[in-house]
Order: sequence, then structure tokens, then C-alpha cells
Amino acid sequence: MKKVFALLLTLTMAMSLLAGCGSKEETPAEDTTGDTAQEESAGETALSGSVSTNGSTSMEKVIGVLSEQFMADNSGVTVSYDPTGSGTGIEAAKNGTCDIGLSSRALKDEEKESGLQETIVALDGIAVIVNANSKVADLTVEQIAKIFTGEITDWSEVGGDAGAISCIGREAGSGTRDGFESITGTEDTCVLAQELTSTGAVIEAVAGNPNAIGYASLSAVEGKDTVKALTVGGVACSEETVLDGSYAIQRPFVLVTKADSTLSAQAQAFFDFATSTDASDLIRTAGAVPVAE
Repeated sequence: MKKVFALLLTLTMAMSLLAGCGSKEETPAEDTTGDTAQEESAGETALSGSVSTNGSTSMEKVIGVLSEQFMADNSGVTVSYDPTGSGTGIEAAKNGTCDIGLSSRALKDEEKESGLQETIVALDGIAVIVNANSKVADLTVEQIAKIFTGEITDWSEVGGDAGAISCIGREAGSGTRDGFESITGTEDTCVLAQELTSTGAVIEAVAGNPNAIGYASLSAVEGKDTVKALTVGGVACSEETVLDGSYAIQRPFVLVTKADSTLSAQAQAFFDFATSTDASDLIRTAGAVPVAE
């Protein structure tokens, strides 16, 4: 009987030891994943502050969509846009009154020599526009030049109904004007009935005058039914023809910065985003042609 009791006691102790071991194995190791994630999150510094852009009115849609997306991704940052014209934007970048200047023309040699640098963010066709009811559909670059310099003065000379041609252009310092005149070879020789200070004003003036002709950014003209964009030498102004170079009247959209200055963290982040492939589809929705690959 003593032997049986001893055997039972031994079995009971053995089972207790096994249960203890099983309990120890099921105890989970300390999980430090959450602590690590919190440390990493605490180590990340969210962008905050403001980014000021100033310049080309033709770049309004491009800068608008880029700013909207960037601010959605970086809620602590505000991106502002002052549509003053390319010349003013270039000067603002030079004197430091904005973070990034906006120009719808390439920088001139003297501007680069003054310490400014350009980065092309997109290409833009300059559409030659007439009233929506005009019979004229196509002009050559030479005909356009002769119209704007006053050598051709009546629409009947280029296939339209008789009527004195009224040329609408942009103000001095406008990137659109500079681009148009440099491509058509009409610098300082245009004879304008109206000289306006914004792309929208040119479109409105042409829409309201059956004998008017003007020029405006492709991105601003697309979707408008009050004006008609002419083909130039048989080539329509579109993303494809601008990118492949077959459309003659085109210019770059440029971000202007100071070569010897460092942008703020938030301004650099916006600059990097605007010039990346992540921005390409947004630039297309604004009617311009992205160049990032």
C-alpha cells in the first residue's frame, strides 16, 4: 500500500512540473514593436510654415493644382500664389520677397548672371486665338507676325470676312508676350489695339470682339467655347504637339530660385514635389505638358 501511495505521489509531482513548464512556454515575449513605432513617429518632423510663389499669370492652373495637392499631403504648410506676371516674379525671386518665382519664359543671360537659376516644370503652348465665330482656322507663323506688326490689317487678306483686324496682347514684362514675340520675331514691333495685364483678360477681350486676335496659354484656352484656337501651319496646339515640338509657338513654365540660397524645408519639399513624376498627372489636368521622366 505504501508503494502504491508513493507511486501516486511521484506521478502527481511529475504532472505538476509538466504543467508549470507548459505555462512558462505560453508566456509571450515582451512586445517592443509599439514602442519602436512610437519612437519612429516621434522622430519624424512634420512640415509646417508657408511657401510663397510669385509671377506668371499663365501658370495659375498649374501652380493651383500642385499647391492644392501639396497642402493636402502636408496639412501644416500653406502655399500662396501672387499672379503678378513673369517679370515681377523673377524680380521677387531675386530680391527674396518670395520663395519661388514663376516665369512663363526662359531666363535671360543677364538674369542668370545675377544669381538666378531656372528649373523647367512644364511646357506650354501659346495658342493664337480668334473669336469663336471667325471663319479663319489656320495661319502660318509668318502671317501671324504680319498681322501683329500691322502689315496685314484686314481679315479678308487671310481668308476671313472683311473687317479690320484688332490685335490683343499682353503688357510689357509678361512671359506670354515675351514668348509670343520672340517666337514670331515681333519683339517691340507689335501694333496692339489693347494691351492687357492677364491671360483671362485677353481671352475675354477676344471673345467679345468678332474681329479680334490674341494669344494665350494653352492651359487657359482649353475648354473655352467663346474663342477658337487656330492651327499654326496646319498643326493644332495640344499636349502632344507641344511635347514633340511640332507646334511652333510654345514656351517653358519655369520655377525661379536663387542659386546661392537654400530654400526653407517646406519650400524645398514643394519644389521637389512640383518637379517630380508624382506631379505629372496634375500638370496634365491643368492643361500643360509635364517634363519630369
